[in-house]
Amino acid sequence: MTEDKKVEISNETMEDAMNSVQEVSVGDIVKGEVLAVEDKQVVVGIEGAGVEGVVPSKELSTIQVEDINELVKVGDILDLVVITSIGKDKENGSYLLSKRRLDAKKVWEEIEQDFQSGKVIEAPVTNVVKGGLVVDVGVRGFVPASMVEDHFVDDFSEYKGKTLTFKIIEIEPSENRLILSHKAVVEAEKNSKKKDILTTLHEGDIVEGKVARLTDFGAFIDLGGIDGLVHVSEIAHQHVGKPSDVLAVGDDVKVKILSIKPDEERVSLSIKETLAGPWEDIESKAAVGSVLDGTVKRLTSFGAFVEVFPGVEGLVHISQISHKHIATPHEVLQEGDAVQVKVLEVNPDEHRIALSIKALEAKPESQEEPKDVQEYELPEENTGFTMGDILGDALKGHDSESE
Repeated sequence: MTEDKKVEISNETMEDAMNSVQEVSVGDIVKGEVLAVEDKQVVVGIEGAGVEGVVPSKELSTIQVEDINELVKVGDILDLVVITSIGKDKENGSYLLSKRRLDAKKVWEEIEQDFQSGKVIEAPVTNVVKGGLVVDVGVRGFVPASMVEDHFVDDFSEYKGKTLTFKIIEIEPSENRLILSHKAVVEAEKNSKKKDILTTLHEGDIVEGKVARLTDFGAFIDLGGIDGLVHVSEIAHQHVGKPSDVLAVGDDVKVKILSIKPDEERVSLSIKETLAGPWEDIESKAAVGSVLDGTVKRLTSFGAFVEVFPGVEGLVHISQISHKHIATPHEVLQEGDAVQVKVLEVNPDEHRIALSIKALEAKPESQEEPKDVQEYELPEENTGFTMGDILGDALKGHDSESE
């Protein structure tokens, strides 16, 4: 082979080698072999380019670590993006590279797909800041305070370090903006649970629940995922002024389901329907001839209604209030007075009790009857009234008014 031929082949080989070396430009995605791991950077050889580059520690990962050796070791092949050229005469390499930005780009692409599909994602809370939570999903995400829970939270410090589920609300990769909501996930789960629970509840069922909230008009009972309302009138057989007078948040209660409106997710409940009625076994509790303590609840022109048990009122007819003649009960009684009464008659079917105050008082001497005449034999002191004859329309009018 001639000398000229040898030179020609040598030139071609060098030209091929030069042509095989790829040019590196800003924005290129390249592979780099780790040549050295230093304190604050990694030196890599860019494959196919014949040049070196550096990856600062902050550009190695989206996760911060104290020791760079936890992330890479000599010989690792990394996917990198070229950030900038630092000149071929610079020490430690010709290009500044980043693995973090390439990883983040992939994360944003995945998040975009999750956002479009409505997928719920999971991520740890890395920090609590003013106005909400910071989470790590491979990139920084933010959860506004109003989107953390479906109820008010005063202190968010306990959320740091917890892993929660989130719905993606807003995404803008160019601005590194990612807004997440845990509240949306909680509400969706509750709504799903409500529908399941509603299919298992039926009118007339007696179920157990827990007092969740109290208002002036009633108590909301948690039935295990859906709240039902016990109106104040359905809390007890006796009058209840405020639900908080007899119930407290957290109380376990038995309730009867009065009605269900699935479309409105409304359940009406009653506590008193699960309790024994105040008139139950009243003939034993208020036997004829027994003496009871009571409280004057209402005064009318024809007598006084006295509560002898919670939810049980009896009538002291005006003729049974005093031995002396009175024109109205107001002359000797006031609402709220504590009195003793004697039971004259009991009618459990009609929920009526006839009572007497004067039967327990000594009769004035001027009104004493002959000793052979017993007091209970006098017509006016036998029962005090009969439901139809003595009170007549007056009692009916009161009953209608009460109803």
